[in-house]
Amino acid sequence: MNWQDRPVLVTGGASFIGSSLVDKLVCLGARVRVVDDLSSGRVENIQAHIDAKKMEFIQGDLREAGVAGRAVEGMSVVFHLAADHGGRGYVDLHQAACATNLMLDGTIFKACLNAQVDKVVYASSGCVYPNNLQTDPNQIIYLNEDMVGPPYDADNMYGWAKLMGEMTLRAFYHSWGMKSASCRYFTAYGPRGVENHAVIAMTARALLGQDPFVVWGTGEQVRNWTFIDDIVEGTLLAAEKIDDGAAVNLGTMERIKVIDAAREILRYTGRDARIELHPEMPTGPYNRVADNSLAKKLLGWEPKVKFIDGLHRTIDWYFSTKDPKQLSAELQRMLTER
Repeated sequence: MNWQDRPVLVTGGASFIGSSLVDKLVCLGARVRVVDDLSSGRVENIQAHIDAKKMEFIQGDLREAGVAGRAVEGMSVVFHLAADHGGRGYVDLHQAACATNLMLDGTIFKACLNAQVDKVVYASSGCVYPNNLQTDPNQIIYLNEDMVGPPYDADNMYGWAKLMGEMTLRAFYHSWGMKSASCRYFTAYGPRGVENHAVIAMTARALLGQDPFVVWGTGEQVRNWTFIDDIVEGTLLAAEKIDDGAAVNLGTMERIKVIDAAREILRYTGRDARIELHPEMPTGPYNRVADNSLAKKLLGWEPKVKFIDGLHRTIDWYFSTKDPKQLSAELQRMLTER
């Protein structure tokens, strides 16, 4: 697909992942439009592109009447990343808010159908996978796309909404021919990340020099953190190579325990703090790691950034851009909010 001068919409384009995708699309020469209500996105993430007149920005809530229709008008590809979402603390504690994504997704998909956009690329999540497969951190299991099926057992309302979004797009393709792809993101991290996600939360605690150094859960929970550059590359490849609404995992196959990530953050930042585990806090599944073989097959994609390298780059960015005084006043709220 030639992105030069192609009209492209990124919903939620001022967010962490969305703004990183916008950076790449602008670099490729696309004519980018962003719609974001700034409930979690930050306009400073895309301000340079706005100032350079390289993109159009619409501040608006896609759930409100008429906003989605205006946003998708004239677009060739719609990257739908807008959602009511956050980290583990948010998705566990804000079920009703996450449920509004069902309406949000349906509204944007119908608007895309009416506007005859060429393709929709949907930001889905590892949260669509059955909870019952992810309980034992000692089990070596990699979640592949075929594991999402009856009996469905998605992760909270956020996961159910993402699952329904995927199924809606497949139905739209089979019934009405609207081309689409769903990208199941696995634990994205990197510069512009937000403190309600584990890597950034732990990095924030290190910046503040907290002792004890609090880690939610037992520390044994396993994740496959995926660097933002790899997420963006996979999303663009999905736009180029998938038409039929198929879902594909975008995640590394590195199995990293949260406790090991915490120890590396302390080591790299030179902090000598006692780790204090809080298993009563929102933790999520204990064993969530993607099988990325389908992405390799369909997209020719595989992650390029090892966790240790991406973690160091993320810490360097965070320490160079954050104000400890402001962070100290806000961190507790940010851990569970947007």
